[in-house]
Amino acid sequence: MGFAKRLMEEPGLKPVIQRRGLNASASLQDVLIRNRLSGKGGVYAVCSAHPWVIETAIQQALDDDSFLHVESTSSQVNQQGGYSGQTPVQFADFVLAAARRMGLPGDRIMLGGDHIGPFPWRSEASNSALSKACELARACVLAGYQKIHLDASMACADDSKILSELTVAHRAAVLCQAAEAAFRKLRPGAELPLYVIGTEVPAPGGESALGEPPAVTTVESLRQTLQTFQETFEERGLSAVWQRVIAAVVQPGVEFGNDVVFEYDRTRACSLSAGLPINSSVVYEAHSTDYQSPSALAQMVEDHFAILKVGPQLTFAFREAVFALSAIERELLAGVKSEKPSQLREMLDQAMLREPAYWRSYYDGNESELSIARAFSYSDRCRYYWHKPAVRDEIERLIENLTARRVPMTLISQYLPREYEAIRAQQIVNQPEAVIRYHIQLVLRSYATACGIGGQ
Repeated sequence: MGFAKRLMEEPGLKPVIQRRGLNASASLQDVLIRNRLSGKGGVYAVCSAHPWVIETAIQQALDDDSFLHVESTSSQVNQQGGYSGQTPVQFADFVLAAARRMGLPGDRIMLGGDHIGPFPWRSEASNSALSKACELARACVLAGYQKIHLDASMACADDSKILSELTVAHRAAVLCQAAEAAFRKLRPGAELPLYVIGTEVPAPGGESALGEPPAVTTVESLRQTLQTFQETFEERGLSAVWQRVIAAVVQPGVEFGNDVVFEYDRTRACSLSAGLPINSSVVYEAHSTDYQSPSALAQMVEDHFAILKVGPQLTFAFREAVFALSAIERELLAGVKSEKPSQLREMLDQAMLREPAYWRSYYDGNESELSIARAFSYSDRCRYYWHKPAVRDEIERLIENLTARRVPMTLISQYLPREYEAIRAQQIVNQPEAVIRYHIQLVLRSYATACGIGGQ
């Protein structure tokens, strides 16, 4: 019996396949079922709390007539504010308000929580960290998050360095119980939460050091993970909830560091791709897919890595655009005493030097090498500083300076060649805000194309 036929005969799958376009949650499940059957179609998750990224992602969903899947990490957004200064309900309100303003219906938005677990509190004892993680899981569900990545894979202060899979599964089940308890407080008719599990996950925010390409998850390891998690869920009275586990995080062999990207090699991942479990409804969720080539992303979707996570590359693109505009600004205002150019790069670096906690352990080298890494690293640790008031003020000054005068096309060609072509083709206008959004959208379009979304 073929894979597709066996899959169709699994209990409960046909009704899901027949459900079309009801809302973002139902649409996501349809996409995943289709991918399991044919390897066609996927979805990308925008893992960012950056306002420019969120608004651009909304526009991309509008252009593609698709739903928007956006996630916040436990470090970005939590009950204590996270580095973005937002709680889950504030993040949800921010995304939904931006969507309303731009005309994207709320039922076409899926909010997700990424790495929901003890990570932000890992320096505390496990009981304390897990308690706070449960509070975050509840807060996410009450804020309307529909997809929760249960990630208890990190060791806490009183743990051994490496946790057993049974311990990780137990803590994930505790997190799941907290989320389910919160769901029961929601209004009748609310969408049941969907869950993602997996112990082979990159550290939130990126790896601190990289040498060789990461090892691909083995089929044996995946099966052991699924069995351990399922048995643990059942032991804790979560058998029905297990049916809403839609994906497992696995390592397909992709990663990025400060100045290196490990490209997807499907020959290394062929066993995992062929080993998609038949007796489960899960697909694969791939983290750290940033900076992969368009062809690599398309191959990953074909190989059942149906959920692609992207985050740092989007703020990396934002940084590229504003740095290029800053260079244009300096060309235009050189020698103009009546005008004050922005000091964006200087203010950004000063903010990073004042608060080095978000980058210090990720970058190595002498002062010159550290300076380059702070500004240009693929790890994009500068994304933690864009919301600082002094940095925001310089971005506003930059945009005001370039909006107040015509920017010569020759300078656009010099510093932003792809935007130059788009302006000449009348796809965008020659304005700084349009240029920034277009540069971010180039990344989103590569993911949409790989996932078979829209008219690409």
